[in-house]
Amino acid sequence: MENHLKLTYSGVLAKYGELLDIPAHTQPVTLLEGNTPLIPMPRLAQELGGGFELWVKFEGMNPTGSFKDRGMTVAISEAVGRGVQAVICASTGNTAASAAAYAARAGRRAVVIIPQGKVAAGKLAGAVAYGAEVIQIDGSFDDALNLVLEISQHYPIALVNSLNPYRLEGQKTAAFEICDVLGSAPDWLCLPVGNAGNITSYWMGFKQYQDLRHTGLPHILGVQAAGSAPLVLGHPVEHPETVATAIRIGRPARGEQALQAAEESGGRIMAVSDDEILAMQRQLAASGVWVEPASAAGLAGLKHELLAGRLDLKGQRVVAVCTGHGLKDPDIIVRQFTAPKMLPAELAALEDAIMGGGRK
Repeated sequence: MENHLKLTYSGVLAKYGELLDIPAHTQPVTLLEGNTPLIPMPRLAQELGGGFELWVKFEGMNPTGSFKDRGMTVAISEAVGRGVQAVICASTGNTAASAAAYAARAGRRAVVIIPQGKVAAGKLAGAVAYGAEVIQIDGSFDDALNLVLEISQHYPIALVNSLNPYRLEGQKTAAFEICDVLGSAPDWLCLPVGNAGNITSYWMGFKQYQDLRHTGLPHILGVQAAGSAPLVLGHPVEHPETVATAIRIGRPARGEQALQAAEESGGRIMAVSDDEILAMQRQLAASGVWVEPASAAGLAGLKHELLAGRLDLKGQRVVAVCTGHGLKDPDIIVRQFTAPKMLPAELAALEDAIMGGGRK
């Protein structure tokens, strides 16, 4: 039976396709990604000192649970349009799940290369569930990226990492959405930095909207994990280590563009410790937003700079990008959980546990 249902929202290509630099052969492959919530966080703003407005752009609400879906819909759509039958990526997890889902949607083969022991179970499970062929290598993410880049140059298989320019075209739509909701760009945008495609794409999007609609430009605060901070240190990190697996990258593919974005915006890229990242993950969850550790890095950096007196946000508007859902990497939370005390299935026992034995 023919489906006459008219969708009110049809994905980022349908909404913003005319603003994206993509070829005419592109054939839309969508899971209705984008249109993620911009959540007001007044209590967290007060906890950070107050005097400013704070929102979280919660990209964990995309179909596969991360911001990667914005770019993947465009990369896969372009590849399908030119007849590609297989796609490949290197991944610390989120790209793998996204590539696998969109390839499955298009009926294409997906091959995912992951570094040994460096991928959160929730992300790997996604790639497997969507039917990707997962190959683990004895090496880092950077080794994996070099391999997929080389093989894509010799075989008819599309590379869908953020080296693919169409990934950035899709990801910049998040900047469009922020401006559409707020009516202009925020004063500051803070976000985690790993392979550096996302910070690059946000800056692309804000600059394009400024040219078209005069929405203004934000200062950008990019945040790396201290054990994986090549852009802060000024040199590659051969053995990056951080609990924030999504940004455990020692040689960012878009590193130069990220540094340029930070400089042009009047912002900066800095690093925070794993302890700061995990503390902010808990602080966000206390306000009802559960994100994977890497997603808390942007706000952890904001807090760090505020405590150090290096930011004055009085009267300003701040948007923090939270790139992935907490369910993508639940292991850290689960390890902290102690088994609850067992009670008999009796009201008196429950009253004693909750109310100290007294009724309201």
